[in-house]
Amino acid sequence: MKIFQAVQPFFDNVGIGYINKNIADIHIKFLTFARMNVDNVHMSKQILLGMTLVELEKVAHNLDMPRFAAKQMAQWLYVKRVSSIDEMTNLSIKQRENLKEDYEIGAESSVDAQHSVDGTIKYLFPAGDGSFIESVFIPEGDRATLCVSSQVGCKMNCKFCMTGKMGFQANLSAGQILNQILSLPEYDKLTNVVMMGMGEPLDNLDEVLKALAIMTASYGLSWSPKRITLSSVGLRKGLKRFIEESDCHLAISLHSPIPAQRSELMPAERSFSITEIVDLLKGYDFSKQRRLSFEYILFKGINDSELYAKALLKLLRGVNCRVNLIRFHAIPDVQLEGSEKDTMEQFRDYLTSHGLFSSIRVSRGEDIFAACGMLSTMKEKVKE
Repeated sequence: MKIFQAVQPFFDNVGIGYINKNIADIHIKFLTFARMNVDNVHMSKQILLGMTLVELEKVAHNLDMPRFAAKQMAQWLYVKRVSSIDEMTNLSIKQRENLKEDYEIGAESSVDAQHSVDGTIKYLFPAGDGSFIESVFIPEGDRATLCVSSQVGCKMNCKFCMTGKMGFQANLSAGQILNQILSLPEYDKLTNVVMMGMGEPLDNLDEVLKALAIMTASYGLSWSPKRITLSSVGLRKGLKRFIEESDCHLAISLHSPIPAQRSELMPAERSFSITEIVDLLKGYDFSKQRRLSFEYILFKGINDSELYAKALLKLLRGVNCRVNLIRFHAIPDVQLEGSEKDTMEQFRDYLTSHGLFSSIRVSRGEDIFAACGMLSTMKEKVKE
């Protein structure tokens, strides 16, 4: 069947008259083409990591394996975190050999790491075609958070983000998203995951939701949705769907309550404004276990005055949420500066005293190319 699929394009592009006149030549070309494409078939195996239980059941069915083998494979992939099919020892040798013909695990270790003096570690993972993605491990007391990526590069082009300067290169598969978690050396210490790395998660929503489903499924990582937060600029096409199809926490990148200024900082504002986003969010209940937060980077002399605090209070009135104030991590060729500590504290205190709970996120990893996209950009430049 695979040989037929491989050579069918050859027949589709050859006329009947030509075949009749050149039977011998056609035969030789057919054999060459088939040999090349059969080799390619064997080279491109399907990746098991990132498959749901239903998909693994289809794999088991296609290989004449019992249905329960799907759960066995899921346990090896997501609980025991194996890197090769040979390690799936409760499958028979024949089953493993059959599985290896067309499939591979797809787990990949990081290729680089930067260690901060504060304990933060930024990992670099391969993402195919010579590109890379970043994940950041952030230990803090009895918590350990991993910031994961959802895309190679990003289309959003936010002024303050290094990843946006890379442009968009590719969406990550659910397997590549999960690999950042499962291949983490500190996996056993993890308490939380935030989708705040490279890329816009709602711009790759199918694969992101699939990864989140596996993370929270009983056959997968069995994580509570309360341990996972997705951060987004707010995309019209994906925000409503995410809220309704996932129970994970949501963080909206806000950064300015003034639409005209926000559009300068974040071009996505022009297609789905922050006022429209807030209006949509008001239609959902975030008063219970699911948390809604807004991310707000304070830029010196740009959005850090009391005027902006008042505008923020007005914008978010009636929304059950919190505001995370963030110190700006400088990136090359961007003329923005982070606000002073005193200014940040005054901004926080003003919001909190007026009923909007706010906190200042501790800045981590500034000595290790902490801004998203900096390590991967450096790696690609070195490669060039």
